[in-house]
Amino acid sequence: MNKWWHQSIKYLLLLSFIVPLLTACTVSETVKEQYPLESVNGSGNQTSYVYRAENQTVPQVAAEFVKQRKPDQQSEESTERMFLVYSDEIIHLQQAPDAPEDTLIEIDSKEYVRQNYSPGFLEGYLIASLLDDLFDKGNYGGNYRGYTSKDIYKPKSSYRTPTADDHKLAPPVTVDRTGSIFKRSKDANTSTSTSASPKAITTKPSASTGKIVKDDQPKSSTGKIFTKPKASKPKIKIGKSRITRRR
Repeated sequence: MNKWWHQSIKYLLLLSFIVPLLTACTVSETVKEQYPLESVNGSGNQTSYVYRAENQTVPQVAAEFVKQRKPDQQSEESTERMFLVYSDEIIHLQQAPDAPEDTLIEIDSKEYVRQNYSPGFLEGYLIASLLDDLFDKGNYGGNYRGYTSKDIYKPKSSYRTPTADDHKLAPPVTVDRTGSIFKRSKDANTSTSTSASPKAITTKPSASTGKIVKDDQPKSSTGKIFTKPKASKPKIKIGKSRITRRR
């Protein structure tokens, strides 16, 4: 009975660690799978992806996301605009100006928010302590106020129609890294590429040849490293012996 009880506790603890990890990616994955991608802005770790949820209000979409993954913070319920703050991204829900029955879902990386959003605008939706951490006490920020007002409060880069590659990359990545893969052939030189500097570093080893060098030093006549010493015949002494009887 005790063994069964201990096993049950182990499984419960394991599930308590696995379930949060599985739910951590459900919001972005749901958005990517269920809603069409409408617009893209930025690159690297500063990205903004906009989706459209047709015939759904802002509170309805927000409730669906909160059910899938509880945010670190969410703004008050509103039919016009809401914010959901997660550890790696901020979801900005907006009523579509061209179709009020639709909701625009803007998924922004935190670095994009730091560089583009207006801190004064976010004060009406997010708590001050979060804004201090996000904007490093006012060292970042712009005049941007969301996709619905991008033509008035312009971000630092322009939104564009998503390409096929954008659809593959969405939802946004939060790490700015690039890489290259080189296929080596038998005649190709070894190449190494790195993204640490603007120009790739290529290393080509110098060609070299090998040869066998014959030792010209004189050797012994036997041609062997170890020579077995000659054994001499054992010496035999000839003498007389006698047998005595013990008394």
